[in-house]
Amino acid sequence: MKTVKEITMHLQQASNFEEWMKEIENDERAGVKKAWASWLNRYEKQQKIIEEHQAKLAFDASFKLSKDSYVAGVDEAGRGPLAGPVVTAAVILPENCEELVGVNDSKQLSKLQRAEFANTIKQYALSYAIHFQDVEVIDTFNIYEATKQSMKQSVLNLHIRPDYVILDAMEIPIDIPQSSIIKGDAKSLAIAAASILAKNARDEYMEQLHKEFPQYGFDQHAGYGTKQHLEAIEKFGPTIHHRKSFEPIKTLILK
Repeated sequence: MKTVKEITMHLQQASNFEEWMKEIENDERAGVKKAWASWLNRYEKQQKIIEEHQAKLAFDASFKLSKDSYVAGVDEAGRGPLAGPVVTAAVILPENCEELVGVNDSKQLSKLQRAEFANTIKQYALSYAIHFQDVEVIDTFNIYEATKQSMKQSVLNLHIRPDYVILDAMEIPIDIPQSSIIKGDAKSLAIAAASILAKNARDEYMEQLHKEFPQYGFDQHAGYGTKQHLEAIEKFGPTIHHRKSFEPIKTLILK
């Protein structure tokens, strides 16, 4: 009979149910029961992630016009901040990609997870494009129009022309069939992947901006209107990277 330590070690290394596990299901030792319960919990969580992944793949596939057609997912990051660009991304993913199991709405992932997934997405995507829409465009038009233009450019920058485009709650002026999906980053793998690329690229940009303007703490809040950021704007004034059409910056400039 294997020791509790040996069984625990084997369970920690196992990712799928195996024949030898049938013996430990009825093992009455407290340590084995604890190790088995822990493994079952981990296994069930992983199965749920896999099921969600399959559901997202099926959702994207439902927009295919034919078996060989391409569906692009599009999303943005940075519509709300007081500083920095709005960043958009468009992604066309392969039909099956186990390496992207766990890809989710970027807001549900840690910064490290987003960075790791961003690298994986770039490696396995059939095509992807990231576009930075600068502050001048945002202030000239408005954040909604600037985001739409950036999303359009992301799609046009793909080296594979998609046959269908799905976007997270947006519509853009393109001559390609499209659908605006409410909470699309939670339903679609392609939109979630675009969300991760956009958010990761924007975070990297704001971290670089922090090196030029460390007093604003861009590496901490990415340009959003936190107390720290608002106090810095009040003390040092806005930079060229702040959105002059956004409050309270607009009022500060008019003083």
